[in-house]
Amino acid sequence: MWFAACTSLAAGLGSRALEWVLIREGHKGDNIMKVLVTGANGYIGTGVVSKLLNDGVEVVATDFRTEHVDKGAIRIDTDIFGMEDPYHSLGCPDAVVHLAWRDGFKHASEAHIIDLPKHYDFLKKLVDAGIKQVCVMGSMHEIGFYEGAINETTPARPQSLYGIGKNALRDAVELLVKNKGTVFQWTRGYYIVGNSSAGCSIFSKITQAEKDGKTLFPFTMGTNQYDFIDYDVFCEQVAAVVEQTEVTGIINCCSGYPMPLKDRVEKFIRDNNYAIRLEYGVFPDRPYDSKAVWGDDFKIRVIMKERKEKKTNG
Repeated sequence: MWFAACTSLAAGLGSRALEWVLIREGHKGDNIMKVLVTGANGYIGTGVVSKLLNDGVEVVATDFRTEHVDKGAIRIDTDIFGMEDPYHSLGCPDAVVHLAWRDGFKHASEAHIIDLPKHYDFLKKLVDAGIKQVCVMGSMHEIGFYEGAINETTPARPQSLYGIGKNALRDAVELLVKNKGTVFQWTRGYYIVGNSSAGCSIFSKITQAEKDGKTLFPFTMGTNQYDFIDYDVFCEQVAAVVEQTEVTGIINCCSGYPMPLKDRVEKFIRDNNYAIRLEYGVFPDRPYDSKAVWGDDFKIRVIMKERKEKKTNG
């Protein structure tokens, strides 16, 4: 009765109101996966939402503001940490892609520790309410100083508050879902390359500096080697992870090989025809930055191969 009454009322208020009624009741098309994406208005979130929508997934996108999110998603402006029952309030999603994270590129910010209980409490509410699948964005900075390929068994010894916060959340949620039948996936991110000024990566900062008309960009010596992945490829990998349930646990979203930082940044500047130039040696390397580190891409290659075969076979 409540649903029928609200549907009638919403019909007179417009499609967005009707959409909200549908989401509150958890209605969705038969056999269509419904994915909740938190932090959807952010640099990564907007790309992941679009990839999911392109794959025919029903997306509930939430953030404090969602003006940059694809309009094909059900966009909800809210503070997820203030919700008593996020699972039912956000439409009983099949899965969550938890991207929300404050001060992600400020590795020394205390927000990574202060917010940790809030992330855990939010995910616990979803799990306790019966969500089937939890996918959380992790980071290579969980590992700390390390040289070589990182896989799911590589010991984590984080050396920044950001890495400590991510690593602690992974351990806690992994324990939370144990023996509950919830699919758990931890997408570990590396260095994302994109020419949007919206992000906080070095590539976004260079793009913004170029727009501001600056001629020099202060830089390190750039000799350290990292795993770089193009923005669109990264977002597709994250979407591909949550769209399947066979491959679980820690999954590196990465290229699978290292490249010197200076080489990748110089290539980025050339590819975008920027006039700005790097000013080498202004900043020292961070003490916890590895000399050469990259992700073991075995799991993501399996996922992407299966994804390609499914699309080819219809």
